Amino acid sequence: MTAPGFDVSAEAKNFNWLVKRFTDDTAGVHATMAVSSDGLLIALSPELERANADRLAAICSTTLNLAHGVAESYPLGEPDKVVIELAQGYLLICTLSMGCVLGVLASNQVSLGTVAYEIAVFANRASEALSPGLIKELKHTVGS
Repeated sequence: MTAPGFDVSAEAKNFNWLVKRFTDDTAGVHATMAVSSDGLLIALSPELERANADRLAAICSTTLNLAHGVAESYPLGEPDKVVIELAQGYLLICTLSMGCVLGVLASNQVSLGTVAYEIAVFANRASEALSPGLIKELKHTVGS
């Protein structure tokens, strides 16, 4: 849903395409979302309903912030990924550039190593594309 009078740039369309392509091309991945550093949804794959995606965006942001709390308390380094194992799948949360977060819902049949590798590849591509201006635009055009 685009804000009235707000054209979607080629960069925003490209980032949304990257999120959709990651979901479509990574075996066992059900849905993907990108979240800004302030916990707002900036991109989501079509499999997610907006209301559920907004809630999951807040969960991803908060979970990674909790992991940063561990890093502040113990000299183990900054968190890169957080994996939450559920009865029928996983929620994988990864840092992107500019403080953004990638949230991935995957099947319990997935190879975590393979998905982690694909997340790293995606993060490298996304970090090249993300800028403060693009993040601001994506917040206003999410779901377009």
